[in-house]
Amino acid sequence: MTKKHALAALLFALAIMAFAQTNPQIDVSIRFYDKKIYYVQSASNDPVYVQITVANKSPAPFYFKLADDRAFSIDFDVKTVANRPLPQTDYLIRKRATVQQVFFRYVSIEPGESFSFVEDIRDYAALSEAGAFVVQAKLYTDLYKPQLISAVQQTAAAPLSSLASNRLTLNIRPPSIIGSDGLPVAMDVETNAILVREDLAPDAMIAYMLTARQKSQWEKFFLYMDVEAMVKRDETRKRQWLAESEEGRLRLTSRYREELQSNVVDNDIVMIPMRFEIVRTNYGKDEGAVTVMEWFQIGNYIEKKQYVYTIQRKEDVWMVVNYTVQNMGTE
Repeated sequence: MTKKHALAALLFALAIMAFAQTNPQIDVSIRFYDKKIYYVQSASNDPVYVQITVANKSPAPFYFKLADDRAFSIDFDVKTVANRPLPQTDYLIRKRATVQQVFFRYVSIEPGESFSFVEDIRDYAALSEAGAFVVQAKLYTDLYKPQLISAVQQTAAAPLSSLASNRLTLNIRPPSIIGSDGLPVAMDVETNAILVREDLAPDAMIAYMLTARQKSQWEKFFLYMDVEAMVKRDETRKRQWLAESEEGRLRLTSRYREELQSNVVDNDIVMIPMRFEIVRTNYGKDEGAVTVMEWFQIGNYIEKKQYVYTIQRKEDVWMVVNYTVQNMGTE
């Protein structure tokens, strides 16, 4: 790149930054993608997903560069309540220190529109201790470029900056309590108490589960679900599960639960109903079924589905072990 081209790129970057800095109508906001209790453990076991939204409240289109590798577009500033910053992860430091080509695309946000994507804070900040933290995201509208930052700081121009988001409070608990089945004990996000299965009637148990899903309370949603039985609904997964050791089966069960939460598998059961109505409950001593009519807001129309949840009584508690779903049209 010639000096002329380098200067042009620098001026273009400064123009984008100046527009972003001086236009308060470009809003960057963050929220927890799936609010739950977070623990001190590895990112693969307990990701802290945050949804970043860039909203254009100005009368003109807004453009910025978005890297395929979000580490060159986003930063997370994580501090303790005593204002002590947490260090970046070794993974992030190595990635940004490596000489490489950064692929990106231009994102155009029209007036009144917004653009969102999800990132895991654990990829950026070393959440290796328990406590309360304040999280703020930064969006680099012309990518994260250490060499460009250095060049700008050596000129009389304004220092290269970023768009800052609102702040979130993140609570990280000590390592989770492991139950006798090898899985973490479920905790109530609202009360921080250990969730205990109660001997609910089948219809009450299903209502509890669906209400929890409406409130995005994953721990309560899974409380009366036999995740192991759900894994074995699929013949391929069942064969894989049978071929695994006890430790491998626990990993498969844990991964299936994470995939449910991420809408990777069995999307029908994790859809959030706007309302539901229990139509019929049939059960004997140890087995039964609960039929539920559920309504979902899909764009500009309402979709109606009939679910039949297969239940079994295990350790004196009714649990969901399977389900079927039938589309009933739109309203």
